Parts: sequence; structure tokens; C-alpha cells
Amino acid sequence: MESALFQLAGRTALITGGGSGLGRAISIGFAQAGARVAVADICIQNAVETATIIKTQGGEAFAERLDVTRRSEVETLINKLLQRWGSLDILVNSAGRAIRGTALDYKEEDWATIIGVNLTGTFFCCQAAGRQMAAQRRGKIINLASIGGFIAYPGSIAYLASKGGVVQLTKGFAVELAPYNVQVNAIAPSLFDTPMVVSTRSDAESLQYFMDRTPAGRKGRPEEIIGAAIFLAADCSSMVTGHTLAVDGGYLSA
Repeated sequence: MESALFQLAGRTALITGGGSGLGRAISIGFAQAGARVAVADICIQNAVETATIIKTQGGEAFAERLDVTRRSEVETLINKLLQRWGSLDILVNSAGRAIRGTALDYKEEDWATIIGVNLTGTFFCCQAAGRQMAAQRRGKIINLASIGGFIAYPGSIAYLASKGGVVQLTKGFAVELAPYNVQVNAIAPSLFDTPMVVSTRSDAESLQYFMDRTPAGRKGRPEEIIGAAIFLAADCSSMVTGHTLAVDGGYLSA
């Protein structure tokens, strides 16, 4: 009975940003726990690769291109998932961008891109999925926030703002959807060994800044996010909502 609390058998999940990094790890982990997974990503090739890995391991998945900043695309994909599987039980908002730059010189177009993908895109997905889950009177939404939603560090002004917004967005949706038996939570990772981190934190000085402040003394591995995601997606967390779970090697505690 205890192990069943952590199983996702028979559940359907939509993972945005599922083509790489933490989204790919969560997609594969959910499939291994028994879920059927819709892998959505702005890069369809990456989404197909993730879905192929799942199917090769005996799981059920399909891939779709999705631009989370376009509300109509989000709604169309959810309708397609419902036609295919009949319900949407889990949403993971992992789609995200990072563009570094100092606060005083940050470009307007870069600000619009980061807020658009990380915050507005998360809102669109929460809203569309939340409507369906409220009608079903069950569901789980997991947003990917960041330690940057709680603390600040140099060169990431838009990213910090967007992830702080995701933390509050999570709480807002949690409060409004709780009467419908829908739990909304977030995960706040530190630096993980993902393509986005490699592209934005490749310089030794930046990496050292974070390692010096991380008690674990290292970056996370993508597979180390899976346990937290399954916990928040499974029945074992039915009384947990509005919470942001740090998976950060102790960064926020130091």
C-alpha cells in the first residue's frame, strides 16, 4: 500500500519543456512510474527524442511542438491529449529560458522573452490545465521555479523576476483550485547539469559563485529531480498544496 502512494499508473501527464534537461528527466521518470506522458517542447526534435526513449523502455508517450507563450497552442494541445487519453491528471511546467545580463543594461526584448516563457507561459498552462482539472475534480500541477525565486544573484534580473513570479503564481492557483481537489506546487532547483545551465553558466567564475554557496558542493544531476516530482504528482502529497520544494543541495539553508 505504501509503495502505491508513489505510483503514477493510469495517470496522464503533460510535461512542457520535456525535450531536454529537467523536463526530459521528469518525463522519463513519470513514465517509469507508470504514467502516460505527452512530451511538449518548442523543439519538436527534442520532444520526439524524449518520447522515443520512453517508448523504447516500454512506456507510452507522444511528442508535440508547443510554444507556451501562445495560449491557443496550449489549449489545442490539451484538447488533443484529452481526445487521446480522456483526462489530464498531471501538468509539469518545465519550459523555461535564461538570458544573462546586468540589471542596468538588460535589453527590453530579452526581458520580454524571459517573462513571456517563464511566467506568462506557466500561467497559460496552469490556467488551461486547471480548468480541466477543476471539471474533473482532481489533478496535480507542478511548476519549475528556482532558488532564484527566493534569493538573488548577479546577472539574472529577468530570470529572478520570472521565477519569483512562478512561486507566487503557484500559491495563487493552489488557493483557488484547492476546493476542486487540485494540488498546485513547485520545485525550486539550484544549478543542475542541464543544457540551459551549460549555456548560461559555462564560465568558471559563475560556477564557482554557486558552488561556494552550495553545501553539497556540486551541481545536481537531472535524475535527482525525479523523486521530488513524483512525490508532488502522486497520491502521497494529497494534502500538500501551495508549496515550493527546494531541490538545491542545501543552497537556501546555508
